[in-house]
Amino acid sequence: MHSTLIVARMDPEANADVAKLFGEFDNTEMPHRMGTRRRQLFHYRGLYFHLQDFDGDNGGELIEEAKTDARFVAISEDLKPYIGAYDPKTWRSPADAMATRFYHWEGSA
Repeated sequence: MHSTLIVARMDPEANADVAKLFGEFDNTEMPHRMGTRRRQLFHYRGLYFHLQDFDGDNGGELIEEAKTDARFVAISEDLKPYIGAYDPKTWRSPADAMATRFYHWEGSA
């Protein structure tokens, strides 16, 4: 399994709107197309955290392929009023907002 964590800025009052947009998006086949197994959204003091777990290690590749899909383009546009770049000076794509994991532990089954 592969995980990504996107960090951005969000007004906490936008929680319901953002959750609704992702709820609609996740009820399409798009998560499956991207290999998304689980999506979790968090906020903390004006920050937005988007944790996504993927089957296998090719989540990034599948997302790149999905970026041209009209549904992906639409949700990206629909989220713009609610979610802003953490550092607008350096942001060019979601890859510029991904946190770097520096420790991982997993319990045995």
